[in-house]
Amino acid sequence: MPTVDLVRKALKGVKDPELGLNVVDIGLIYDITVSEAGDVHITMSLTSPGCPSGPEIMGDVQSVVADLDGVNSVEVELVWEPYWTPERMDPRVRAFLG
Repeated sequence: MPTVDLVRKALKGVKDPELGLNVVDIGLIYDITVSEAGDVHITMSLTSPGCPSGPEIMGDVQSVVADLDGVNSVEVELVWEPYWTPERMDPRVRAFLG
């Protein structure tokens, strides 16, 4: 059975191609839920509505999670509220980027 922690760990392998950093550390993953049946729902955002890498990132999120053992289905929901800001980044990453 997949767990939220396992899904989050797998998502650390998904990189934003423009920044070269994973989607968890840059704060694009807002919420993860996993049902007892193995259905995973991920709420995420992008750095901007016009992000040219958006479809690629969302596809990678879908694919990485679907490949986990015990996952029955994956729903990736793109949201714009709250709007992404650099404050959502892991403090270490934010410090690294300046």
